[in-house]
Amino acid sequence: MNLDFSEDDRMVREQTSRFFSDKCPISTVRSVMEGQEPYAVEAWRGLAEMGLIGAHVPETYQGAGAGYLVPCVVAEEIGAALAPIPFASTFLVSEAVLQFGNERQKAELLPKLSSGELIGCFAAVESANEMTAESIEATLSGSRVNGSKLVVPFGAIADIALVLLKEAEGCSLALVNLSDESVSRLARDTVDPTRASAALNFANAAGERLGDQPGEGWHQMEALYNCAAVLLAFEQVGGARTALEMAVVYAKERYAFGRPVGSFQALKHMMADMYAALKLAESNGYYAAWALNSRSEDFALAAATARVSATQAYQLCSRDNIQIHGGMGFTWEFDCHLHYRRSNYLALELGGLSSWEERLVQCLTRNTTA
Repeated sequence: MNLDFSEDDRMVREQTSRFFSDKCPISTVRSVMEGQEPYAVEAWRGLAEMGLIGAHVPETYQGAGAGYLVPCVVAEEIGAALAPIPFASTFLVSEAVLQFGNERQKAELLPKLSSGELIGCFAAVESANEMTAESIEATLSGSRVNGSKLVVPFGAIADIALVLLKEAEGCSLALVNLSDESVSRLARDTVDPTRASAALNFANAAGERLGDQPGEGWHQMEALYNCAAVLLAFEQVGGARTALEMAVVYAKERYAFGRPVGSFQALKHMMADMYAALKLAESNGYYAAWALNSRSEDFALAAATARVSATQAYQLCSRDNIQIHGGMGFTWEFDCHLHYRRSNYLALELGGLSSWEERLVQCLTRNTTA
């Protein structure tokens, strides 16, 4: 079994890295964070022109038909550059339509999502409590949606939302056009302002169930979360890689007591731990990408493993990067806090670390008893 990426995939990685260096420098990230622009519009358009937003979508629906490895390498470079673009959220909506939508929904939406014409978001969370199928209160009645969602990543800029709702038969996923006058958005302040988070309120808004079968929304969401977990794991790996690189460069250049601070044993151990966590996350991510692309029977296990290890790696690397920079690491002018912000936001985006650790235990238990 070869879990490495192909030469074509590595070429996409290199091209994407160069693209973000040119079109999404750290000044653009800071501009979005400070509210001067909603997201990196030029970078988003460029990805669309390169055919990378809909890389996993079949050519039948005007996607690239390249499978799922390409989105993974793109996500890694997004994380490395801290690019403030709705790539993962739009991927999640297009994947939902691809997996569970009817033919009309696929034909109408996938070309627009693939081209970047439509930005998608996924609205599920309603409170700070643990989310369960029974706790969902927002409703879908016929073609009308009512209720609220607490914090929606990229909800402030999205055109279409995939919403988890309650019907008589159980939970369902529905598509809602956010330009509907019955939808209101309230921007939410979060640890990472570049994610354009918003609360969404639906007051008899027009909605359409995804697919034709009611009551399947919770199972559909869990399947989609596994796909999104792999994509976000690669984004976290990219961020962790950059945070480690920042720490190493600073440790080599910063002198104290006549020698580089990187020569001190305490910092050596710290960076060794960062490197080990990053490599573990990379290896788990590679396996998860293969499992996603091949739809392996172990996909749920691989996704949970990648999610847990990538979350731990990015939080460790972003935190210790600040420590290695010393007092300067805490300042606004240094970029360390940008990765710390992103790492903590991504750790919660699909549910916290503890929920994914629980998923991992459940997957391992099922495999052991099978």
